[in-house]
Amino acid sequence: MRILITGATGLVGSALVAALAREGHTVFRMVRASTKSPGGRAGTFDVPWDPETGELGGAAVGAEAVVNLGGASIADGRWTDSRKKLLRTSRVDATRALVTALGKMNAKPDVLVSASAVGFYGNRGDEILIEESAPGSDFLGKLARDWEAEALHAEEFGTRVVLTRCGTILASEGGALPKMMLPFKFGVGGRIGDGKQWMSWVALEDVVAVLRLAIIKRELRGPINVVAPEPVRNAEFAKELASVLHRPAIFPAPPFALRMAMGEMADALLLASQRAVPEKLTNCGYSFASRSLKEALQAILVAT
Repeated sequence: MRILITGATGLVGSALVAALAREGHTVFRMVRASTKSPGGRAGTFDVPWDPETGELGGAAVGAEAVVNLGGASIADGRWTDSRKKLLRTSRVDATRALVTALGKMNAKPDVLVSASAVGFYGNRGDEILIEESAPGSDFLGKLARDWEAEALHAEEFGTRVVLTRCGTILASEGGALPKMMLPFKFGVGGRIGDGKQWMSWVALEDVVAVLRLAIIKRELRGPINVVAPEPVRNAEFAKELASVLHRPAIFPAPPFALRMAMGEMADALLLASQRAVPEKLTNCGYSFASRSLKEALQAILVAT
């Protein structure tokens, strides 16, 4: 299968490219002309792509599947007005440009798998969140809602669209976990705030497997919660992380200090509660590699 991928050099994209190439697919990494991506893997090629204009290299013609993982990192910088604009343009505007480019192809791709996040739901306390739950009204909720809406326009020309609402992705290679581990390694880790907020998490291995499933399983469409079936409260997350690292978890991070350091981002990323469950994945029989947080953390740390 010929597969196009945006965001192919990121944490998830790199792992997905490697997995698809091992399976014998022809993978095209959509990259800006100025981007230098790692090469050398058989079956992978770079295609020039301008997410501002939608201009796409000719090698993209004939693609059967597209995986849209592009977007500036949510956590890399305080949410100033300019940062918020970047987060929006790199997701909403870039996805609009991508779908427009796909729509101009004579042979349209069979499927578009487009990234999203459980931030779609906003701060929801103890409410159990399934794919049909309403979006939140905060910045992340509106951002994810608009991001998904642009991807869904691909349905207008007959392409199946899958929206992968990922929880906190756990991996040794990058993402949130190495940053979470740092204070614990120095013995000063602990819960965030009162620790009662729910965390929807998922191992990188499962994210890659779900993306591959979304490409080939025609029954999957619309939003799917890409989260492990056992969300945990933040206090439990801190306890389990401390346990596998053989460190204490006795130093809570007070909300006022987090807000002083991070502003609005602290409430959205660290203090918000999202108890999402993978209803669609469960119903289609998907078997998670890591169901419990402890086994996920142990597997990740053994691999490091």
